[in-house]
Amino acid sequence: METKWLEDFVSLAETRSFSRSAQLRHVTQPAFSRRIQSLEAWAGVDLVDRSSYPTTLTPAGETLYAQALELLQSLQNTRAMLRGHDAAGQDFIEFALPHTLAFTFFPAWVASLREGFGPIKSRLIALNVHDAAMRLMEGGCDLLIAYHHPSQPLQIDTERYEMVVLGQEVIAPYAKATTGGKPVWDLPGAAHKPLPYLGYAPGAYLGGVTDWILKQAVTPIHLDRVYETDMAEGLKVMALEGHGIAFLPQSAVKKELQAGALTEVILPPGQTLALTMEVRAYREKTGLRHNPKRSAQELWAFLKQASAGAPA
Repeated sequence: METKWLEDFVSLAETRSFSRSAQLRHVTQPAFSRRIQSLEAWAGVDLVDRSSYPTTLTPAGETLYAQALELLQSLQNTRAMLRGHDAAGQDFIEFALPHTLAFTFFPAWVASLREGFGPIKSRLIALNVHDAAMRLMEGGCDLLIAYHHPSQPLQIDTERYEMVVLGQEVIAPYAKATTGGKPVWDLPGAAHKPLPYLGYAPGAYLGGVTDWILKQAVTPIHLDRVYETDMAEGLKVMALEGHGIAFLPQSAVKKELQAGALTEVILPPGQTLALTMEVRAYREKTGLRHNPKRSAQELWAFLKQASAGAPA
């Protein structure tokens, strides 16, 4: 039995919806349903009454729900106690980030801190967006850094967590560049001849943002999904080999753009599909469950001051 099955089950018990819980857990609905079925196989009884809507729990499910809440809280407390024994790690600030930000934004951001704040000791936890957010909610990190766009808001309780804006990131479509600097694929494509599209796997945060961009496009875009993965770095590699068009964060392709290996794909006459997102940092408000590390507290105070002084 895996703890994520319990987390899935708790989500289902609270939302009463397979589709909503699958969305919150950033997995496909079929994958989410399989996890619930795996938990029921482990328990040996039906936990969910699938004959009703909204979804309800069976009596056995209600019992497991109460026990799952206690068990997950106990595991969280145990992890916190174990980490408390690691005195040598108290100076390290633990960051949970989505993979793309871990590869692109984080190294340059930490370097930029040296001038204004000073060097920091950091421990990076790279996960998908949902799991990174869960790390924060479970007390498994000091700070969460994640993308934000109104079309794909994170489910972060503002009563419990505070936020600062660290910067901005632009996501746009890119393709391999010809020797003349033009993309090998030209938008918008045609219904009878769609362009090869390198997309994010279902549940990926940037995939949701990309879908929103395409839906908002005034000109119909004709794409044929030929490849997908969770990670922007994987899409970039495929785009560099000329396999299709990929929507990528600008920071992830900075070197490739400078080298002329990739180029942005725009709509004629010069319409762009680029979209600007915020990069935000979140932390739990002081005093709710635990006292933050001194190093994390000092960094947060610096970030708040820097954010307050940033131009609007």
